[in-house]
Amino acid sequence: MSKVLVLKSSILGDYSQTNQLADYLVSKLPAGTEVVVRDLDANPLPHFDGVAANALRGEPKTEQDKALLALSDELVAELKDADTIIINAPMYNFNIPTQLKSYIDFIARPRVTFQYTENGPEGLVKGKKAIVLASFGGVHQGQATDVITPYLKTFLGFIGIDDVDFVYVEGVGSGAEVAAKSQEQARAKVDTLI
Repeated sequence: MSKVLVLKSSILGDYSQTNQLADYLVSKLPAGTEVVVRDLDANPLPHFDGVAANALRGEPKTEQDKALLALSDELVAELKDADTIIINAPMYNFNIPTQLKSYIDFIARPRVTFQYTENGPEGLVKGKKAIVLASFGGVHQGQATDVITPYLKTFLGFIGIDDVDFVYVEGVGSGAEVAAKSQEQARAKVDTLI
């Protein structure tokens, strides 16, 4: 884990279960590990719209187009430079936060992070490990209501990241005691991954 990219997407700051777990994970990394933290709530990306899609997939014509392409290039370079990606994925209304979805939209680029071949799609972000830190207000792991796990596993595989571990903090909506116990179990799982 010599270079680690941490993607925080919670809107809860220090109260966030995933932010607390990410901070714990970072504190356990070996000395000398280079860590880049991108807080997608504190520094949100633009909403991915038609202008952004055209800027990334066409020829940028305006200054706005060029700025959006430069932003995407920066995000992709940061991703490709990391050996391990830590993704905070709290569940909001049965899905990932919009902040994380915007990040995904800005890095999902044909011929940059994936390509289509005669054998189907091929991911171009290879040789990486991902650790997804997911938090749920209820208990959703392994249930039909957990759309975060299959979505992120599918997306990460699509861009070439197949080595993915998930760490869950569940039932946090059931009170402080349940949240603390779940956080403790999640930290124990993090310890085994580090």
